[in-house]
Amino acid sequence: MSKVVVFNQIGGADVLNIQDIQTPAPLANDVQIRVRAIGINRAEIMYRTGQYIYQPNFPARLGYEASGIVEAVGDNVHEFAPGDRVSVIPAFSFHQYGMYGEIVNAPAHAVVKHPENLSFAEAAASWMMYVTAFGALVEYANIGPGDYVLINAASSSVGLAAIQIANMVGATPIAMTRTHEKRDALLQLGAAEVIASQEQDLVAEINRITDGKGTRVVFDPVGGPGVAKIAQVMPAGGLFFQYGSLDGRDLSIPVIEILGRHLTFRGYELFEITTDAEKLARAKHFILEGLQSGQLKPLIDKTFAFDDIVEAHQYMEANGQVGKIVATL
Repeated sequence: MSKVVVFNQIGGADVLNIQDIQTPAPLANDVQIRVRAIGINRAEIMYRTGQYIYQPNFPARLGYEASGIVEAVGDNVHEFAPGDRVSVIPAFSFHQYGMYGEIVNAPAHAVVKHPENLSFAEAAASWMMYVTAFGALVEYANIGPGDYVLINAASSSVGLAAIQIANMVGATPIAMTRTHEKRDALLQLGAAEVIASQEQDLVAEINRITDGKGTRVVFDPVGGPGVAKIAQVMPAGGLFFQYGSLDGRDLSIPVIEILGRHLTFRGYELFEITTDAEKLARAKHFILEGLQSGQLKPLIDKTFAFDDIVEAHQYMEANGQVGKIVATL
């Protein structure tokens, strides 16, 4: 028997329960892992509250990221063996797998041996954020020297990953946050500039920073009416990636901005990368290289005990973190 987090109705964090459940043997192409750390993600909050891209099947499990030790492998799995230190990439549905547990099964294609220089907490905090940022910024936008990248909600784990990736390839990351409260932290964490969107004139600041050139790539999980101002500072051929819906309201973009400068606004999600074997392979290679070199370094904001998973979810919903929230076992 192992402890597993389940929930039986949509709602607040208090719907989460820890139960003793017998974890089945790994199926063919699966890896069984004794979990040492779990990365907490916004997607899990949305799934628990019924706001995700699909609805829970009850009793429901959740959890996209974990790290730990391989306990057993299913048929057809040859690249992993019991005793391997591994971490899990979000490349599956909550209807199939959930990482919130002491012993879990994961599909082998979503498992990776993590570098020895990472702790279990750091390994559990890496893959969601780095693959998400890699897909938009490297796989699709191909950012590099000379590019300015505007990163909204920059203090989130994905925002910080985007800052690090931009720096890794020689682009200039401009962090966008609501107030000046997190400015110093973001500068210390690699942002070239920080804009407080509720306190400063976004258009004037972008024009100052870029010497009027604008920001070719925008990476935004917020959306809403504020996108209209962002559109004003995108140059011809600019790319806008909407990878979340924290605002919840529709985007407001003047048509003339799109037509006049041939701007591209597109929805983007992690699974565009993790469900494509070739793209996922490129993501693994890039991220492992960055982790091993230290150019990519996950920042842990706060660690909770597994038994305090409700408090971990409540802490994420308070939106005060800078970096990743992790639960350890």
